[in-house]
Amino acid sequence: MNNYITGAVIKKLRGERGITQAQLAERLGVTSKAVSKWETARGLPDIALIEDLSKALGVSVWELMSGNLIENRNCAGNVLRSMFYVCPVCGNVVHAMGQAAVECCGIHLMPLEAEELDASHELTIENVEDEHFITVHHDMTREHYISFIAHLTTDKTEFIKLYPEGNAEVRMRLWGGGYLYIYCNKHGLMRKKL
Repeated sequence: MNNYITGAVIKKLRGERGITQAQLAERLGVTSKAVSKWETARGLPDIALIEDLSKALGVSVWELMSGNLIENRNCAGNVLRSMFYVCPVCGNVVHAMGQAAVECCGIHLMPLEAEELDASHELTIENVEDEHFITVHHDMTREHYISFIAHLTTDKTEFIKLYPEGNAEVRMRLWGGGYLYIYCNKHGLMRKKL
């Protein structure tokens, strides 16, 4: 990722949207000469203009800063390609059915990489009526706990949030196959193939 916006990105986005330098300058309250300088790498936009510049060009701040544009192809997806994002500041959990540009608390979040479930996060699954009772044998202290358990198949997902000082137990329907994901706040995302 670039450390700052490049003139080539500004010029490309402006051109794709059919906006002239003068129109962009007017929207931002700067001169068209300033926009020209940005696009020819003879100057950079002031940091105070970044949010307004991203809005004027119709992209997120992250897309503008990185130069990586996210295209919505609106094509059929497979739930098994899901990605989880967890904010290290507030603990917010975001589930996306593919790679996404996710920001929380001013931080660009990267998707979590799932490791195979290890022995220190052993779990048991018991049949109870038409559901399954899943227990993760793990302490649930404020410092070290399981944050969520999720079950994903090719077309369904079930997500249950857990909290410190509660129990690492859930009831859910396991629709056959797929993966069971657990997230430990110390050891990260883990999964088990069902």
